[in-house]
Formats: sequence, C-alpha cells, structure tokens
Amino acid sequence: MITFHFPGRVVLVTGSSRGIGAAVLSGFARAGATCVLHYWDDPGGANRADADTLAAHLQSLPGVGPIHPLPADVRDSGQVEGLMRQVKDQFGGLDILVNNAGIIRDRTLKKMTLDEWHAVIQTNLDGVFHCCKYGTEILRDGGRVVNIASVAGLVGFHGQANYAAAKAGVIGLTRVLAKELARRQITVNAIAPGVIQTPMLGEVKPEVMSEYLKQIPAGRLGKPDDVANAVLFLASEESSYISGQVLPVTGGWV
Repeated sequence: MITFHFPGRVVLVTGSSRGIGAAVLSGFARAGATCVLHYWDDPGGANRADADTLAAHLQSLPGVGPIHPLPADVRDSGQVEGLMRQVKDQFGGLDILVNNAGIIRDRTLKKMTLDEWHAVIQTNLDGVFHCCKYGTEILRDGGRVVNIASVAGLVGFHGQANYAAAKAGVIGLTRVLAKELARRQITVNAIAPGVIQTPMLGEVKPEVMSEYLKQIPAGRLGKPDDVANAVLFLASEESSYISGQVLPVTGGWV
C-alpha cells in the first residue's frame, strides 16, 4: 500500500469546506501538506462556519500540517487573482492546485432558466479557468493541477445540460493545459467522479438516485474518500508521467 507524503508542499483545494473538497483537503493535511482551505463566503456564513470547523478538527489531529482558511468567489476573476496573490505572499508559491468548487442546478433544457445555466457555467467552468489562469502563475515548476470534472461530462445525463457542458469544458481545458504546462514539468489531470455521497445528492430526486444505483457495478455509491485517494495519487511523485488524462471514479459505471 502506498502512503503519500506531502511535507513542505503548499496545496490549494477550492470549495473545500465540505463534501469532496473537504475529503481531499483532509487527505493532504494528514499527509503533512500546508493546506489552503478555500471557501465561498456566502451571505449566511455557512461556508465560513464549515471551513472553521474543519480547520479546527484537522489541526487537533497529530501530524497534520498547517490549515489556512481563505475565502474567494471563483466566479470573480479579481477575487481569484487576489487569492493567489495572498497565497504567494504567505507561502511563497503553490505546489498543488485542486479545482473542486462546483454547484448543480438540474432541470430539463425546456425548463432551465438562463440564470440556472449561467450560474453553473460561471462556477463550474469559468471558476476553473480563473483558478488555472492565476494559480499556474504561482505554481512552482514540477507542480500538479487536478481538476474535478464529472462522469456527466463524459456521457451526459437527463436534466444536466448546464452541468454536463461545464464539466465537459473542464475536461477539454485539462487536456490543453497538460500540453501548455508540460515544459514546466507540471502535470494536469482530471477526475470524473460518479455518484458520490455528498450534500449535493440532496438535490437529486430519489427515483433518479435509485436508477443511478442500479447501474453501478460496485453496488454502492461512492464516498468522498474514494475521490480524495485518486487526487492524492495524481498529485504525487508516483504519477509524474501521467498528464492530460481523465480518471473516472465511478465504481465501474463508466
């Protein structure tokens, strides 16, 4: 069994106050990395509270690296540029960037509003572009970029025109950046999770979830740690010759 170690590495995981992002950040923290716990500072303060709770929990564990909660709206290029400048000033640069922040607004094309289309595209695709654009400016040579895409971006699902389009865009962006950043020995890969047990599943209708489960050969939903373990591998030295790839984490579904 490979045990990953990231001491001295600076890691930024977007949208890491809960769900998959929190599992990914926790994995890096337990492996000794200095972690930037990013969250969107929503008006109600729920994300900030979740971020503070996660940071306090992780810092109470033995051998965990430093955790630094920092807010930014990934839809806003100026805020993302400011976030990366802050990371550069505080830590001297970045070694691993994980683009995880995302939302869903599922509805059939006929019923989907323009606001629902734009909200998902702006967060799930524009947000990844902003973080890659400004994040790679402070990413040290030999670094890693891991983008969280989705199986929806590979096969498409009913009622997810906005989400599938955004995630397919993330996959295309991943493949281009892998070529553009190769000269700096930076690898860029994407992970395409299937159905993962996160708070987002609360927005999926039970009858739809039942149909999804029937199609998963592993016979269970995925766990956030299933995705986190794949991210840790793609961020490790052991994966240095893997770039421009999309790794489905689906229990055999795709």
